[in-house]
Amino acid sequence: MNNNYDDNLQKGWLGKLEAGLTKSSLSLTNSLNELLVKKKLDSQTLEEIEDVLITADLGVETARKISKKLASTRFGKDANPTEVRRVVADEIIKILSPLAQPLSLNPANRPHVMLVCGVNGSGKTTTVGKLAHKFVDDGKHVMLAAGDTFRAAATEQLKIWGERAACSVISKETGSDPAGLVFEAFQQARKDSTDVLLIDTAGRLQNNLELMEELQKIIRVVQRFDKTAPHSCLLVLDATVGQNAHSQVEIFLRMVNVTGLILTKIDGSAKGGVLVSLAQKNGLPVHAIGVGEQPDDLQTFSATDFAFSLLDIRT
Repeated sequence: MNNNYDDNLQKGWLGKLEAGLTKSSLSLTNSLNELLVKKKLDSQTLEEIEDVLITADLGVETARKISKKLASTRFGKDANPTEVRRVVADEIIKILSPLAQPLSLNPANRPHVMLVCGVNGSGKTTTVGKLAHKFVDDGKHVMLAAGDTFRAAATEQLKIWGERAACSVISKETGSDPAGLVFEAFQQARKDSTDVLLIDTAGRLQNNLELMEELQKIIRVVQRFDKTAPHSCLLVLDATVGQNAHSQVEIFLRMVNVTGLILTKIDGSAKGGVLVSLAQKNGLPVHAIGVGEQPDDLQTFSATDFAFSLLDIRT
């Protein structure tokens, strides 16, 4: 029974992922299919394939790598679109597989502190709520810290997620010092023997030095209790921003010790391929991917599922 439930859940998720990547997939596969009609894989065609892959936000380095692979295996042969798409998918899987790492908790950390950061509108609060739901389902004692004290709506949203997941939410009035709130949340989490403390933070533009320094202050406060905290620093990226995600990652890496990425709003974007170029450039673990607003719409990232959905490959 449990196996059937898990199988159905997985099939349901794959369907959502495929649907979520529809815009990205149609843009990429249609371009490849149109390009490769009645052509051989000569030098010009390979250059055109590179252009298509770059336009799909896969990145220059990835595009060249795939082009070289095609040249070494199929040069001069008929450019069968299905076979080419399979080669592209296989190369994407090779790039992403080492980075597809589920979020894990260290039981020695009580609590295991997860700091969630990102720019305005990236989906941080929703992501925190979905993660809380997942950890509670796994039998963990979870506490949420409403560190976005600038937006009353963010606190209210987090409280709703807390109610859904049956976990406590530490919050203060709008305009309160976020670092002070995190200080109180950590004390309470230790007192309650909490397994996971999830800290939501205010959205900040990566070029706003004052807000970025405030994020560093939150980290310093946490480290007064535990020098190894935060044990996970998750950067939430909105898939719709495409190549702008690169500058976000670079700035946040410069300011805080980002340990992994979560990609959201993949269902609203034709730029899902940016994840490949991010992986190629930064080598950060990709923990999860989101395709909707429901608790189960955030799932552990699978390189194979992502690549096959992006290239419209059915197994």
